[in-house]
Amino acid sequence: MLVERGRHIAKGTYDCAKYALQYGIALNIAGGTHHAFEDHGEGFCIFNDIALAANALLIENLVKKVLVIDLDVHQGNGTAAIFSGYDAVFTFSMHGDKSYPLRKEKSDLDIGLPDHTEDKLYLNILKGALNQLVEKTDPDLIFYQSGVDVLKTDKLGRINLSMEGCKVRDELVFMTAQKYEIPIAVTMGGGYSHRLSDIINAHANTFRTARQIFG
Repeated sequence: MLVERGRHIAKGTYDCAKYALQYGIALNIAGGTHHAFEDHGEGFCIFNDIALAANALLIENLVKKVLVIDLDVHQGNGTAAIFSGYDAVFTFSMHGDKSYPLRKEKSDLDIGLPDHTEDKLYLNILKGALNQLVEKTDPDLIFYQSGVDVLKTDKLGRINLSMEGCKVRDELVFMTAQKYEIPIAVTMGGGYSHRLSDIINAHANTFRTARQIFG
């Protein structure tokens, strides 16, 4: 069951990326299994859908350079390890410094945030990083891991974003992709708030924001 689920998630992200190349943006209602390594799974992740999709697109010569923007509260350790030393994929992870996994891998760029980081600091750091990242990497495609476990209400995260702050985070990423005319494929990632409505609303905001910005 888990293996079959993982296969569907990975195929969904691959299809999502191809739609993004065609239409500018596409979103997978699942995906973001960024703790899976090349040879084993971790943290409820069986296969690394972003890594599989990125490699497939590179092999098919549909892209030459990929940027991964991972804003889940947990570091994308599997993605970082898979693409370590691989110039065609640049991995960026901004996460809770003390959140899972305890032992972090080395992304091309890691920003570990202190516990209880709130909207203003989080968004200022992100805004400062995004334009530099895109200009440095000049990617043909962005994979955006839009986990909503950065919310203050999340029971596994250690970051204190408000619902509005999480929405502005998405806006910054989408506006950057639009500004530089880079296709962007979005995976949902984590969300573990006590209230299911918080998780649903935050994920729905990602879709709403994408629609507002990309029409």
